[in-house]
Amino acid sequence: MIDPRRLRVLRALADHGTVTAAAQALYLSPSAVSQQLAALEGEVGHALLERRGRAVRLTATGTVLAGHATKIAAQLERAEADVAACAAGVTGEVTVAAFATAITEVVAPTLVALRELAPGVRVRVKDAEGRECHRLLIAGEADVAVAVEDRETLGRWDDRMLREPLYAEPFDVVLPPDHPRAGAADVDLAALAGDPWITPWPGNPVHDAVVLACQEARFQPRVASLSDDFRAVCALVAVGAGVALVPRSALPGAVAEGVVVRPVRGRGPIRKVFTAVRAGTEHHPLLRQALAGLRETVAALLV
Repeated sequence: MIDPRRLRVLRALADHGTVTAAAQALYLSPSAVSQQLAALEGEVGHALLERRGRAVRLTATGTVLAGHATKIAAQLERAEADVAACAAGVTGEVTVAAFATAITEVVAPTLVALRELAPGVRVRVKDAEGRECHRLLIAGEADVAVAVEDRETLGRWDDRMLREPLYAEPFDVVLPPDHPRAGAADVDLAALAGDPWITPWPGNPVHDAVVLACQEARFQPRVASLSDDFRAVCALVAVGAGVALVPRSALPGAVAEGVVVRPVRGRGPIRKVFTAVRAGTEHHPLLRQALAGLRETVAALLV
């Protein structure tokens, strides 16, 4: 009989690539992870890992078993959701991981509405920028993720989470007040090829979106300053440290006095935001209530 708890360890190794990283994700010691994997190999009767010096990789059998581990984890999530659905009433706690702008514009207003519509639902919020949202969700440290779509999310976690589009928004150009393009009705990104740029840190999907937009305008941005806080980005623009592209919903609380905000000429970059839950939890009544609240908040904002 295969112990499903050991399958979770194998799945973590497949996700994170090394015993040390899997141990950190599971809050175990590396030796405990190695012992669990050795015991699983004994249960299965086949080698699951190939050891190459300090590195390990899954064998063909290990890869097959890791795929089954994903399906078993999702089925266990469905079982918990079905049990919860049979319970009388909707009470309990939901943890939402979201990036800062989404917390301000969407998650916080949703909490207000949920207090009236579903007073038994308690919502905890974790500020998680970039791909940290995905990690928290997959690790079970969050129940719902509100995250930005980027190249990494297109396919990597498809077997682990279910995504639904939430909203999409354009980026606007933020310029110093004395910039030569400050008086224009809109700005061609190619005209900013010679400027220093201020962006979020690499790994933040907004950084990737800005770099890709500049590359599509046929130049590589010269990144002079880095900050994941759009207030800091706009403050640096205001003092002439560079130019920036900022998602439109982040501007109301971020724009510093004196900066100039202009739309991008032509087809500019779009930030696509989605909600995600772990596969198997999509019918849990608490999560359905939270997701419905997020959608209703966004619908009201777009009216």
